[in-house]
Amino acid sequence: MSLELFDLKGKVALVTGGTHGLGMAIATGLGNAGAKIVINDIFQDKLEAAKTEYKKAGLDVAVYNFDVTNESAVMEGIRQIESEVGPVDILVNNAGIIKRIPLEEMSVEDFSAVINIDLIAPFIMAKHVVKGMISRGHGKIINMCSMMSELGRYTVGAYAAAKGGLKMLTRNMATEWGRHNIQINGIGPGYFATSQTEPIRVDGHPFNDFILNRTPAAKWGDPDDLQGAAIFLASNASNFVNGHILYVDGGILATIGKPINEK
Repeated sequence: MSLELFDLKGKVALVTGGTHGLGMAIATGLGNAGAKIVINDIFQDKLEAAKTEYKKAGLDVAVYNFDVTNESAVMEGIRQIESEVGPVDILVNNAGIIKRIPLEEMSVEDFSAVINIDLIAPFIMAKHVVKGMISRGHGKIINMCSMMSELGRYTVGAYAAAKGGLKMLTRNMATEWGRHNIQINGIGPGYFATSQTEPIRVDGHPFNDFILNRTPAAKWGDPDDLQGAAIFLASNASNFVNGHILYVDGGILATIGKPINEK
C-alpha cells in the first residue's frame, strides 16, 4: 500500500478550537501530513499564541476568530476562509466544553451551554462546510466524540448527552452525505495527558490510579497518539469508511476492567 494514500498535500483542514490540547495535536498531525491548517477560536489572544506555537513547529497556520455556536458568524467565517485560504477539504469539529456538575444541581443554562458547543456547533459547522464539499464531490468531516458517547460518568451528564448525540449525528451525516463522496466519521479519545489533567496525573491520586488500572495500556494517552487516527480519517485511506467512531482509548472500551489489586 502506498503512503500516498495518507498524503494531505494541497488540502485545507479547518480545526475548530485548535489553539491547544488535543485540537492542536490533531492540527499539527494534519499539517505534518501536508495539509494547510486553519484554526478558529473566540479568543484572539489564544489564536495568536497558538499561531506562534505552530510556527515553532514549522507549520504556517491561518487563524480566524468566530463563534461556532453563532450560525451567521460561522457562515461569514467560512466565507472568509474559503476566499482567503481555499475551499475546506477537511473539517474537524473539535471545539468543546465540559461542566462537571451533578445533574440535580445543574442549571438549564449550564446544560444548554454544553449542548450548544458540543453538539449544535458541529451541526452548524458541518451544515455550512458541506455545501462546498457537495459541489466539489468530495470532503472529510471528523467529529470529536468521546468515550462518553458510550458510557456515563458521574457529574458529566450534559457532556455525555452531547457526545452521545454527536455520535448519532455523525452517523446521520454519513447517511445523508455519503452519496456525495463525503466521509463523516468520529474520533473518541480516551484519557490523555494534557495541561487540564496534569493536577490529577500524580502517583497516589485516586483518579490517576483509577485510569491506570482501568486502561489496558496502563497509561495516559499522549495527545500525539491522536494524529494517526486523524490523518487516516482525513485522507484517501478512509475513502470507504463512513459513519464510524474510532476510539483511541488504550483499550478502555474493550474491557470491564480489573480488580484494583490485580497485577
